[in-house]
Amino acid sequence: IMYRVWTCLNPNRLFLRGGGWTPERTDRLRWLQVDLRERVEVTAVATQGRFGSSDWVSSYALQYSDAGRAWKQYRLDDSTGTFPGNANADGVVHHKLSHSIRTRYLRFLPLGWSAEGWIGLRVEVYGCSYKSDVADFDGRSSLLYRFNQKSMSTVKDVISLQFKSQRADGVLVHGEGQRGDYITLELHQGSLALHINLDDAKMHPSSGHVSVSLGSLLDDQHWHSVLIERFNKQINFTVDRLTRHIRTGGLGDSLEVDYELSFGGIPLPGKPGTFLRKNFHGCMENLYYNGVNIIDLAKRKKPQIYSVGNVTFSCSEPTAVSATFLSSSSSFLQLPADPAAEGAEGEGVSGRWSAGFHFRTWNRDGLLLWSGLQRSERLLLLLADGQLRLTHYRSAVQSAEITVGQGLSNGQWHSILVSLNGLQASVSVDNEPASSMLGSEIDHELNSFIVIVFFLPGCPAAMANQGCRNPTLAFQGCMRTIIINNHPVDLYRVQQGILGNYSELQIDICGIRDRCLPNYCEHDGECSQSWSNFHCDCSGTGYTGATCHNSIFEPSCEAHRLTGSASGFFSIDPDGSGPLKPTVVYCNMTEEKVWMVVGHNGSAPVSVKGSSLQKPHVMKLNYSATLQQLSTLLHRAEHCQQEVLYRCRKSRLFNTWDGTPLSWWLDRGGERRTYWGGFLPGVQQCSCSLAENCIDMNYFCNCDADRNSWENDTGLLSYKDHLPVTEIVVGDTNRTGSEAVYKVGPLQCYGDRFLWNSASFYQESSYLHFPTLQAELSMDISFYFKTTAPSGVFLENLGVKHFVRVELSPSVVTFAFEVGNGPVVLTVKSHIPLNDKQWHYVRAERNVKEASLQVDQLPLRFLEAPSDGHNRLQLNGQLFIGGTASRQKGFLGCIRALNVNGLTLDLDERAKMTPGVSSGCPGHCSSQNRLCHNRGRCIEKSSGYVCDCTHSAYGGPHCQKEVSVSFESGTSVTYTFQEPFSVMRNKSRQSSAIYAQSSKSRENVAFRFLTTKAPAMLMTVTTYHQQYMAVILAHNGSLQIWYQLNREKQPDVFTPTQHSLANGKLHRIQLHREGRDMYDINQKYRLSTDRELNMIRSLTLGRAGVDEEVLQAGSRGFIGCLSSVQFNHLAPLKAAILNRGSSLVSVLGNLVESNCGELADKSSSRSLSGELQLINAESFTDKIIQESIKISVLKMSSLREHELAGQLEEELVAVFWVSGWHLVEGLTSETFLCSKKSNMGRLMA
Repeated sequence: IMYRVWTCLNPNRLFLRGGGWTPERTDRLRWLQVDLRERVEVTAVATQGRFGSSDWVSSYALQYSDAGRAWKQYRLDDSTGTFPGNANADGVVHHKLSHSIRTRYLRFLPLGWSAEGWIGLRVEVYGCSYKSDVADFDGRSSLLYRFNQKSMSTVKDVISLQFKSQRADGVLVHGEGQRGDYITLELHQGSLALHINLDDAKMHPSSGHVSVSLGSLLDDQHWHSVLIERFNKQINFTVDRLTRHIRTGGLGDSLEVDYELSFGGIPLPGKPGTFLRKNFHGCMENLYYNGVNIIDLAKRKKPQIYSVGNVTFSCSEPTAVSATFLSSSSSFLQLPADPAAEGAEGEGVSGRWSAGFHFRTWNRDGLLLWSGLQRSERLLLLLADGQLRLTHYRSAVQSAEITVGQGLSNGQWHSILVSLNGLQASVSVDNEPASSMLGSEIDHELNSFIVIVFFLPGCPAAMANQGCRNPTLAFQGCMRTIIINNHPVDLYRVQQGILGNYSELQIDICGIRDRCLPNYCEHDGECSQSWSNFHCDCSGTGYTGATCHNSIFEPSCEAHRLTGSASGFFSIDPDGSGPLKPTVVYCNMTEEKVWMVVGHNGSAPVSVKGSSLQKPHVMKLNYSATLQQLSTLLHRAEHCQQEVLYRCRKSRLFNTWDGTPLSWWLDRGGERRTYWGGFLPGVQQCSCSLAENCIDMNYFCNCDADRNSWENDTGLLSYKDHLPVTEIVVGDTNRTGSEAVYKVGPLQCYGDRFLWNSASFYQESSYLHFPTLQAELSMDISFYFKTTAPSGVFLENLGVKHFVRVELSPSVVTFAFEVGNGPVVLTVKSHIPLNDKQWHYVRAERNVKEASLQVDQLPLRFLEAPSDGHNRLQLNGQLFIGGTASRQKGFLGCIRALNVNGLTLDLDERAKMTPGVSSGCPGHCSSQNRLCHNRGRCIEKSSGYVCDCTHSAYGGPHCQKEVSVSFESGTSVTYTFQEPFSVMRNKSRQSSAIYAQSSKSRENVAFRFLTTKAPAMLMTVTTYHQQYMAVILAHNGSLQIWYQLNREKQPDVFTPTQHSLANGKLHRIQLHREGRDMYDINQKYRLSTDRELNMIRSLTLGRAGVDEEVLQAGSRGFIGCLSSVQFNHLAPLKAAILNRGSSLVSVLGNLVESNCGELADKSSSRSLSGELQLINAESFTDKIIQESIKISVLKMSSLREHELAGQLEEELVAVFWVSGWHLVEGLTSETFLCSKKSNMGRLMA
C-alpha cells in the first residue's frame, strides 16, 4: 500500500502552497503530521520539495505514535535519527526503513532546509496493512492457559509477543512444575529478564537454572517485540532486534510445566486476583505459545483460557505527557507558581507551596528546580552525583540543605515532591518518607513566604538579575506528571504558548536513549553513559582506547625480544585487537631463536599398567591457553614442536598382526593420530623409523618389538596443524610385566612470521588485493613502510558511498574515511622526510567514538565522532594494498607487518602471484636478523647499515656494549622530562586510543647493579600527580618494588627476594607492567589498580625518596655499580654520560663511568634468583598454569664456568627417575649424566 500525503495535521496552522506543505516562518512548531487512519506497517518513506519553488527539506527526523501522543523518534540501525532529505524541489529521495514500524501517526520534523528558500515538503509513505489481537492488563489481571493434561513436558518451545507498558516491573509469562522446572519472563527496571530451569530442583538445585536480561528502557509506552525459542538446552532470546544465545546447565532437556501457563502475572494458588510478584500493567498483542494464539482464545472465551481480573481487548493510551530537556546549558521550563491562578506570575503564593514531578536521566548532575522566594531568598533542587540536594539560600552567605536518595541517574523514572510549609522545607524521592529542614535552619521569624517564579529545570539568561543562575549544568533528561500546588500542569498549553515559557524543550516525547545498548565497549569493557555520550571503562581487561579495542600486550615472544626484553613470563595477545584474550607464556630468549613455551597439566611422567584396548588409560591435557589461542599462536609461529617421551616394557604401540593402533594421541581438533615423531604426519611410525635405527627393522617402532627390556620411542612432533597434543591413550599394558611410561612436554614455538611479512611495490600501477575490510564499528590498521617516492596510496577500500584510505604525500600521512557524516580527514606532518628509505610506523584507528592517526613517535592526531551521527562503515569493494582500483597514485616501496583488526595480511604470499610486486623487502634492515641489539634501531646506508642506539641502554656498533657507572656516597642522577610525559601520549586527551607500544599503564624497566650497602635506592620515578614507582634494597638487603598509583590508598609493595642482594655480586633486575599485572624475571604480581603513571616528572638513580621506608633508602642513596639502565624508551644512565650539562640531566656528587658491570660479569654473575637457572621439568608446566613459575629456562652449557649456591640448589630439581634411567629436560635420551662436586654439593651437568 502506498499512502500519498497532500494534507497534514498540525496543532498550529496548515499552509498549502502550490502543491506542498510549508510552515509560516513565525511558527515555533514545525512538523508535518500524517494520520494513516489505522495502525499499519510502514516500510519506507519518500520526500520531495514544494512544487515549483525553491523550498525543500535537506534533513529531517521521523517520529511515530499510535494515538497522536507519546511520540517516539525512529532511529536507523546505526542509532542516528537524522534522515538525509532533498537537494532540490523536484527530486524524490526514497528511504527504505531498516526495520519497519507499526503505527497510525507519523511526524516529519524538518532539521535542515533550502538555503535559497524555505521549508517545503511533499511525502509518500509505503507499507502494508497490519492486524493484531490485543489484550490490556490493568496490573491486577492475568490470563491462564490451562493444559488438557495435568502437566506439559516439552523439548521445544516458541513464545512470541509484543508489549508496551509505562511500568518498569511486571511479570509477562510464568509457568512452573512440581519437580522444580519453571520459565518466567518479566520486566525488571525497564529490562526484560528470562529465568528458566530445566532440572529437578530437589536433586540438582540450581544446576539447570539460567537467567539472562535483554533490552533497556522498555517502559516507554511503545511496542517491543519478544521471541523465545528453545530446543532442548539451547535458547535464543530476542528483544526487538537484539538476540542472546544461551544454554542451560544441568541434566534435563525438557521443560515440565504443571496445569497452566500464566500471562500478565503469577497468581497465588487458590486466591484469584492475588499475585506473588508485581504483575504486568500494559498491553500485549499477538501473544503465541507454541503456535497457539492466546489472546484470540481469550476473546472467543474458549475453555482453555481462564481470565483473572479485568482483561480488556483494546489498548488504553497513557495519560502522562513527557517533556525532553535537550540542552545541558540552555533548556528550561518556566511556570507560574500556581498554574491554577490566572493572574500574573509575580502575584505569588503565600503560606504553603509544593511541586512534584517524575524525571529520568543518565546525567549525574543537573539543576532540577529553581524558585525565587521573598527578598533575595531562593530554593534550589540539584541532582548532584546521582543524589538530590535541596538548598534554601537565605542570603549570599546563609544557606541550609538536605541530601536524599542515591543512584538517581540510572535512567529509571523517579518521583520527586518538594514542599514549603511555614518553617519547614522538605523533599521526598520515590515515595519515601520526606526529609525536612526545620526551625532555625530556615528562619524562626519566617511565618509566610512568596514564590515569585518557578523554573524547571534550568534558568534563562534573562532571569540572571533575579538570582536565577545555573550553578551547575542544566538538567538533561525527561520529565512528566508535573504537579504544582496539587494542580497538574498541562504541557500541551505550554507547547501552544498559553502557559509559561520554555526553551530547547520537546513536549510529548521522552528522547532518552540507552547508549550502552548495544554495548560498543569491546573485550568486556564496562559501559557507562551520560545523556549524550558513553564511556568505556577498560580497567582490568588488558585493552585500552575509547572502546577497549587495543591490546596492551605484544603479539609474540619475538615482539617482546624486539622491545629489549629478556627471558621471563609475558602476557601475549596473538590476535591483537581481535576477539581472543591474552594468555601467559614463557619466553626463552637465551638463544638466537626466541622460544615460546606453553605448558599444561600433565608435565610429570606417568606410569601405566593394566590398560587394554577395551579399557585404555586416558590422559586429557589442559593447557594454560585455550585451543583457539593455541591455534592462533601456532599459525603465527615459524616453527613449533612438542616432545612426547615414551618408554615401554612389553607394551606395543601397534598390534603386530594387523597393525591396529593400541596407543594414540589426539590433536587439537580431537582427531586420532598414530605417528609418534616428525614434522610430516605419517601412519603408524615412530622416530626410530624416520631415522632408520629401530632395534628391530621389522617394525616401525621400538616398542613393537615387544621386549621385556625398557625401550624408548620418544619423538618430537612438529607438524603445526596437529599440535598441540590434547589427549594420550595407552592400551597395551594389561599383560604380565607390561608397563609404559610417558611424558608430554610443553608446546614450544619460535619465530613470528608476521613481524617481517612484507612486499615490495615497484610499479605504480601494481597493487595487492584482499577481501573487503570487515570494520563496520571499529577498525585499526597498522604497518611499517619505507620508500624513496614522495607520495602514494598505502591502502584503499571503497563502498557505494563509504570509503577508507591511507596515503602518503610529501612528509604527510593522511587517513581519510566516510561513514555517512561527511568525509573525515586526519593528517600527520613529519618534520623530516618520510621517503628517506627508512622504516616508518603508521597506525590508523576508527571507532564509534573517535578516529586517530599515529606516525612514528609524532604527536597523535585524533577527532571525536559525532554522538548522534552515523557510525557504521559499509564497504563492498576489494581491499587494495599499495594502490587503488583506478590504478593511479600507486605506492612505490616496501610495506611490512600490515595488521587489520588483529589479523596480519599475508603480503609475502600474495606478492608471489602478482605482477609488479615481489615478496620481501631489499636491504640490510629488512629481515629478522639481529643486526642491532637491545632496542637498537637498524638504519639503512648506501653501503651497509648502522645501529642507532639512542633508545638503548647499551652502546657500541651493535648496541651491545654495557654502559656502567660507579656511584659514590651522595651520588645521584635525575632525568627530568621536558614536559608532562604520559608514555608518549597526546596530552590533550585522556581517553584517546593509543597503540600498544605506547599504551596506558605500561612500564618496562631493566638494569644491573652491584653493591654491598643496604638500605639503598636504585631507581625512583615520580609524576606531577604525586605518584611514584621505586626499586629499593631494604635494611636487610632484600629487593622491594613500590608502586604508589593512588594517593588515597596504601602503596603496593612487592618483595621478590627475601635474601640480601647487597652481597657484592652483579644482579639483573627486569620488570614490566601491563595494567594490573607486573612481572619480574621469575613471577607475576597483581597491583591493586591499573592506573597509569600519569604525567611523569622525573626519574632518579641514587639518592631520592617519597614514603617513609622509601625515604630511608633514598636518604642513603646508592653506593656501587649501576649498569645498562632502561626505562621504557629512555636510557637515563647513558643520557647522563653523553649529555653532561644538559638541562634535562641533573648529577649530584661524583659520577664515574666505569666497566664495573663488565668486570663483574666476567668473574661471576647472578640474576635475581641466580643468573644461571635450571628448568624444573616436573613442575614447569604446572606453574605456567598458575602464572607464577619461579624457574626460567636455561640451555645447559659450560656449567663448569659457573658457581651455583644457595637458592639455586633448591631449584635444581630437573632430574627425574624412570626405573634407574636419568633424564634432564632438553637433553636427548642418549646423553649420559654425570655428577660433579661443587659448592652446593651436587650439580648435574
